[in-house]
Amino acid sequence: MAKITLIGASGFVGSALLIEALNRGIEVTAVVRNPEKITLTNKNLTIVKADVFNAEELKDVLAGSDAVVSAFSPGWTNPDLVPDTARGHKSIIAATKKAHINRLITVGGAGTLFVSPGATVISAGLIPKEILPGVQALAEVLENDYRTEKDLDWVFFSPAGEIAPGVRTGTYRLGKDDLIVDAEGKSKISVEDYAKALFDELETPAHHQERFTIGY
Repeated sequence: MAKITLIGASGFVGSALLIEALNRGIEVTAVVRNPEKITLTNKNLTIVKADVFNAEELKDVLAGSDAVVSAFSPGWTNPDLVPDTARGHKSIIAATKKAHINRLITVGGAGTLFVSPGATVISAGLIPKEILPGVQALAEVLENDYRTEKDLDWVFFSPAGEIAPGVRTGTYRLGKDDLIVDAEGKSKISVEDYAKALFDELETPAHHQERFTIGY
């Protein structure tokens, strides 16, 4: 994988993805709202300020990339979080197609992962009330925008229930639609291991038009 566009490269997950990509020698166009938030300098890094909600503008930024990696988030404190979640993902999907790029890997959420037959993280009441609207919005994006998309080779990569800064161990488990928990019943992954697994998927594709997940 020679060249990617990384959307949301200055965020919590996005910044870890940026480091992983550059460490692999991948050429990265980083799309951000605030370019000054990225202090890294690298010969393989180009930083671009672009409006993610404008598919025509975004298409021109994406042009020439081999794949798009989206860590887009409208921001948890955004009063328009719910509509902007849907609007942003629709725009990214449209722009990727307009730019004639086939591969899109999206940083997803854990809300729709199953914790038991018929019960998801959301339906089991495991999401804190203050972030539930955003989690539900991302769940709807998976169902309405990704799972109905038949042209793009998309992947929706759901993290474990808890994703936090840690160590890049390289030792974890992958799954499809079930929340992965450890021996103590905890669902965790470091953002560094998440980034490693995402770029392993990008460089050696194993999932196509589906969701997969990760955990220890």
